[in-house]
Amino acid sequence: MPKPILLSTPHIGGRELEFVKEAFDTNWIAPVGPHVDAFEQEFCEVVGASHAAAVSSGTAALHLALRLAGIQVGDEVFCSTLTFIASANPITYLGAKPVFIDSDRTTWNMNPELLRETLDKKAKIGKLPKAVVLVHLYGQSADINPILEACNQYEITLIEDAAESLGASYKGKSPGTFGKIGIFSFNGNKIITTSGGGMLVSEDSELVEKARFLATQARDRAPHYQHSEIGYNYRLSNVLAGIGRGQLHVLEDRVNARRHNFAVYQQALGNLPGIEFMPEADFGRATRWLTCLTINPEAFGADREQVRLALAKQQIEARPVWKPLHLQPVFADCEYFGGAVSEDLFNHGICLPSGSNLTREDLDRVIKEILAIHQP
Repeated sequence: MPKPILLSTPHIGGRELEFVKEAFDTNWIAPVGPHVDAFEQEFCEVVGASHAAAVSSGTAALHLALRLAGIQVGDEVFCSTLTFIASANPITYLGAKPVFIDSDRTTWNMNPELLRETLDKKAKIGKLPKAVVLVHLYGQSADINPILEACNQYEITLIEDAAESLGASYKGKSPGTFGKIGIFSFNGNKIITTSGGGMLVSEDSELVEKARFLATQARDRAPHYQHSEIGYNYRLSNVLAGIGRGQLHVLEDRVNARRHNFAVYQQALGNLPGIEFMPEADFGRATRWLTCLTINPEAFGADREQVRLALAKQQIEARPVWKPLHLQPVFADCEYFGGAVSEDLFNHGICLPSGSNLTREDLDRVIKEILAIHQP
């Protein structure tokens, strides 16, 4: 049996163990500590943010962001529909209701024109959302400026879910730093990892300080344990922050490796009939966190699922593109606008193995199996 080739695995560099050893040597294991402070500062320098709070996951960061945006029971929050469910779950934690917005073909991200049209309609009936959660998908930034302009016109808070796009750029800046709050993820499959972790960033220092307060059980300043608000156990540990510091040192290497994977796949498969790779918008750089493509079964000779299953038989992990959230059973009663683009991408889209630690032999094996499936 051939060795498994997985979709996206952790890729550790050279300094992570050094920082972790320092945490052990100083017995600074628990949440907060010098690595947490340094990780926040160094992360800000990398993405160009002013303030950051390191937390236990990207989902925790988004939950905090929504709470800090004042989301309450009954509020509506617009959200990209083509994304992982973690982009919308925190909306429901606060008793609010997600409303899903379709993608455009250029970026696969939220369609700015559709968002504008929908906000205009909602304004006329007095039902504007309290916030917009904009997801930057598969390592590519959405077209942020027109989305931000639409939100600003109606005084709606823009929260950027940049969990999948650390290292990407939009007009020379990092996605996640344009809206009121941005969030990032360091889950094990992300472009860098702390095994599990996330970051909340903002230009508002008071807001980030409040995020840290809420993330540490909202403990009031008192010698005894006193709590005037409900908080969460969301702070990142000093040990994991040490891993994150080491990973930041190799971020650019990881981006380049994943972009190289994409280039190899595209060169080998891009001319096959029915194959179309996820485009790269001209306003910035995509990290190609995952290499994604769509398959037209009539032209290619096999559909997305047949390709996925054929790869699985050879111990090669591939995944369908995210199932749109408006199609998820748990959100069956939620309103959505558009849907045709994201549904088409889901029906025909597949994500190939994309880890930054893949060898050329691994890539060639994936390519060989896909070429074997195609019947000219």
